[in-house]
Amino acid sequence: MTVLSRRTMAAAAAVGVGIATVAGFGALPASADTAALGSVHQISAAYVGPLQFAVSGNRIYVADSALSKLFKVGRTAPIATGPAASSNPEASGDLAGVAATDDAVAYTTTTADHKDTRLTILSEGHKKVVSLSTFEKWHNPDKRNVYGLPNAGSVSTTCKTEMGKVGLQTSTYRGKYDSHPYAVTSLGQGSWAVSDAGGNDVLKVDRWGHVSVLAVLPAQPVKITAAIATANGVKDCAGVTYRFEPVPTDVEVGPHGQLFVTTLSAAPGPSGSVWKLSHGCAYRIATGFLGATNLAVTPGGHIYVAQLFAGTIAEVHDGGPRTVATLAGVAGLEWANGHLYASTAPAVTGGTGPGTIVRFG
Repeated sequence: MTVLSRRTMAAAAAVGVGIATVAGFGALPASADTAALGSVHQISAAYVGPLQFAVSGNRIYVADSALSKLFKVGRTAPIATGPAASSNPEASGDLAGVAATDDAVAYTTTTADHKDTRLTILSEGHKKVVSLSTFEKWHNPDKRNVYGLPNAGSVSTTCKTEMGKVGLQTSTYRGKYDSHPYAVTSLGQGSWAVSDAGGNDVLKVDRWGHVSVLAVLPAQPVKITAAIATANGVKDCAGVTYRFEPVPTDVEVGPHGQLFVTTLSAAPGPSGSVWKLSHGCAYRIATGFLGATNLAVTPGGHIYVAQLFAGTIAEVHDGGPRTVATLAGVAGLEWANGHLYASTAPAVTGGTGPGTIVRFG
């Protein structure tokens, strides 16, 4: 994995270091209301880094990645605690993803070295722990992907030096052992889908704890423009194509059982995408999102995407983003009870104030 995709998603602002984003993008001020979604109602402001949350009926579960703890809204004591978090994103463990059904809650955890990653399911007083890192160690599904710098022989030495300084590899490489499960959703009948931002894949964990691959997300080739090269300290790399890792951040089930996935990508600029999974393959249906950290799918098939680095919520429209709400530090999205819910984590993008859970409409 590249240095950028190894960074703990609990400190998602760290993804903005180096070439991951174009300099100058920041969170926009919160909007009191939006024409598309209605007024914003704050449900809770009791968290630090609620990058993921889940809604089941009138229950809301929050994965506060900054604290590495799982909470239920309305209660101060955590339901679960993951590996110790740290202010240093390179040395931080986290409790990242959470999903809930009527009778179960599932959450993901990752240690600082990414060598112990798990999906834990709490159901009817029982606790089941599934090792995702063991599956990654033995299978490494994205080893078939080729990342990095193709045609390195034709790239200038100065460009390679600049790339090295921002943490990019100056040759091609295949997917390496890494695991950072960042989101989880229920597939029904006791099975779960997990998007692994480190493994670059989406996994299935069935009711017996068996792990399998639903899809491997493809490498993201990006031609570095002159503006991006200058803004990110690689000015001698203008015109060079680099194959970035996809970094899947969320997975959700659509109205007809399809799976949809967001990828944040370590590529520069608005390179986040939305994918539809079918028969083990990933098909990109939209791109151009700035920090696609989460998505929500309505029963009618509308797809909303959290753009963390833009501070906006976008709807998928004609293969790209159409902004429908401005919400500083927006990180997570869920559709439930006929409403769009969102989490904000302003501190993640250098802002101030607590992390919140809000509802539109």
